[in-house]
Amino acid sequence: MNQPLEKPLFPPYLALVIGVIAVSTSAIFVKLSSAPAPIVATYRLIFSVVLTLPFLLWNRGALAEIGSMGKKVWLLCLLSGAFLASHFLLWFESLNYTSVASSTVLVTLQPLFAFIGGYFFFGERVRLLALTGGLLAIAGSFVIGWGDFQVGGMALLGDALALLGAMTVTGYWLVGQYIRQHMSSFTYTLVVYTATSVILVAYDLVLGYPLVGYPAQDWGWFFCLALFPTLLGHSIFNWVIKWLNTTTISMGILGEPIGTAILAYFILGEVVTVPQWVGGLIIIAGIYVFIRYNQPAKGVSQGEQAPPTPKKLA
Repeated sequence: MNQPLEKPLFPPYLALVIGVIAVSTSAIFVKLSSAPAPIVATYRLIFSVVLTLPFLLWNRGALAEIGSMGKKVWLLCLLSGAFLASHFLLWFESLNYTSVASSTVLVTLQPLFAFIGGYFFFGERVRLLALTGGLLAIAGSFVIGWGDFQVGGMALLGDALALLGAMTVTGYWLVGQYIRQHMSSFTYTLVVYTATSVILVAYDLVLGYPLVGYPAQDWGWFFCLALFPTLLGHSIFNWVIKWLNTTTISMGILGEPIGTAILAYFILGEVVTVPQWVGGLIIIAGIYVFIRYNQPAKGVSQGEQAPPTPKKLA
């Protein structure tokens, strides 16, 4: 399982940008679907697994890698899947109680938890200037959603669910950062997506959500959620996390509210306000400062120390 850290074939930061653009579509597709949040999450992952499986024909080494996985690796992949399932359930449910802007802003506050998790689990230390850029980007997120935040009632519940969604997805990235140093991106993605699907189906069955009987357009939105924000978003993040740590990926995802606000304008007819434009510019500036002064990507920059590498999996 232990693989040398090779030089990436594709620039990790460019891959991160592509992934952020892709995940910006997520909240839009969820809003367009009329199915319950757990069902939307379930078929998003099931369709992702179905679309991924054919690639086993071109990646037969993945079968051997899966067969050689130890008990600890299976448990960690299951934990990663549980975090991802919880994230989707919490975030999708939050969209039923609060606005797209409020929910997206809160769920992208992952860097706050990534700073803490990266320090305690990987010994990562963020440079002061990079931390300043991170806090600036987070402030930009609040500028985007400030005029849209609703206090009290069900909207407050939705905001709380979105914040919990930020915590659980950070756990997902942290586990992935550990495993991906010793496991291929394809194998990790396939195993974790499958585990997440099983967890979500079990959740639906226990709570009595019907797995069939939804309008045809909903199945189209399920497919779009699998193709764009999952396979072209989360799967890219699963690849890039071998070279960029959880904190850097979480910082990049702060750009998601910008893309979501633009898409909400064209698709949902939501107005892009002046605070959203200002907040977007602040986020871009903050992300630039963070990446400029943060530790370099592993295997990307030359002559500088790479972030800590976890111990070999047993």
